[in-house]
Amino acid sequence: MQSLSLRCDPVHVDGHEGAGDWIRRLINESPIVVLSRKGCFMCHVMRHLLTSIGAHPSVIELEEAEASVAAATLPALFVGGNLVGGLEGLVGLHLSGALVPRLVQAGAIGSY
Repeated sequence: MQSLSLRCDPVHVDGHEGAGDWIRRLINESPIVVLSRKGCFMCHVMRHLLTSIGAHPSVIELEEAEASVAAATLPALFVGGNLVGGLEGLVGLHLSGALVPRLVQAGAIGSY
């Protein structure tokens, strides 16, 4: 069995842009964004599924204080700037066969 390594590089917001504005801009400019908490197993499963089909999401791991405010909505997946939902939404798209076409349309993967 092949081991898959998922890593998340920290990203820093400069002083000219607030964190909320930076996150909104990243969601609008990136094909796939996952908002997560550090150590969240559902976030890990989301990243693993996306990576296994060739998509490499931008992952934003929120600090504990930020994550506690958004806990009910994490993890959150955005594809092409639109909210897909959490793990349940991602798995639903995948099982219905709609995930790959949506990722292709967003430019996250080439034609499959």
